Amino acid sequence: MPTSPYLTAMRPAYGTGTLADVMPTALAALGIPTRGVNLRSSELAGVRRVAVLLLDGFGFHLLGQAAQASATVGAMHHGELGTLTPITATVPSSTPISLASLACGLPPGEHGIIGFTVRVPDTGDLVTHIRWEGAPDPETWQPEPTCFEQADAGGVVCTIVSNGTFRDTGLTRAIYRGADWLPAIAPHEVAEGTLAALARGDRSLVYAYLPDVDTAGHFHGIGSPQWLEAVAKVAEAIDGILTGLPRDAALLVTADHGMVNITDRLHVDRRPDLLTDVEAVAGDGRMRYLYAAPGAVEDVRQAWAEAVGDRAEVIDKDEAIDRGWFGPKVTESSRDRIGDLVVACRDTFAIVGVEGEPPHVARLIGHHGGLTAAEMAVPLWSYRNG
Repeated sequence: MPTSPYLTAMRPAYGTGTLADVMPTALAALGIPTRGVNLRSSELAGVRRVAVLLLDGFGFHLLGQAAQASATVGAMHHGELGTLTPITATVPSSTPISLASLACGLPPGEHGIIGFTVRVPDTGDLVTHIRWEGAPDPETWQPEPTCFEQADAGGVVCTIVSNGTFRDTGLTRAIYRGADWLPAIAPHEVAEGTLAALARGDRSLVYAYLPDVDTAGHFHGIGSPQWLEAVAKVAEAIDGILTGLPRDAALLVTADHGMVNITDRLHVDRRPDLLTDVEAVAGDGRMRYLYAAPGAVEDVRQAWAEAVGDRAEVIDKDEAIDRGWFGPKVTESSRDRIGDLVVACRDTFAIVGVEGEPPHVARLIGHHGGLTAAEMAVPLWSYRNG
């Protein structure tokens, strides 16, 4: 049984408030008709400039601990500054899926970036969306118009403020089309870049990204001194933006997912029996996709169910889709990318030691991708100057 309410399962709130609704909220404020739910219609009415700051790994249920490191975060958490509400990540609750949902304003079932790693149906190759080395073609793999393309078509100047290393990656080509790129790495650089980008044009949309909290959580764990230091660093970016925020602008702060500290692991590389009739293992440590050999789905399900016991649930792709994990609509191309079986980890359990993944991944402390409230609930904090 879960030891904390934060470890209970949480359904993605499609239609009422997920990451797929954050950019549509910003676009609506800027007068751009778009899909999705407007989560701040009255508060943002009349603004001409919107900055969306995404803090990787900064889950809603981590804010209490994070408040120890920053007075600004504490004020956010206690309702003393701006407006804070919880929304949910999409599924799986991992970075590329969440970033695509935010940037495209769509659930994963529609944009198709539906796993950290998935098998390409036509070739059988695996694509890791963060690295995206080679095929498939990003514009074909994710053909839906991005929110930046929609905003640009409506006369809004769009800018990405993030590490320049990501500028020409496949993931960028897939989800950030329609925006210019302003390289920035350190939190103070991100703050300065965000303010500079907000000043562009008559109406502007800025998306800024900082990975520090996620990195610290992976390697050192939630609540560690290194994690608190990372929180303090990214809070400097919030402070910097607020200090110079134009009077006709608003700031939205959110996250792509939360995180749990892992205490129990199944090492696939130590269980070769689990690879019988399995053509590929994909996904990530908290939600694995299993691609079974033809006719072997039930045998693979039974083997994995026995191995994980009550630490995870093993279901087929149709059941995962029917539960609405990937959104109310799942295209045929997206359906084909999901594993024949989905292994959703519970509590603080992870499945590691998968071929092709860097060895250090099996040793990471913080993980995400699962369905617990600790991973799924993310903040939407808004502040409007003036």
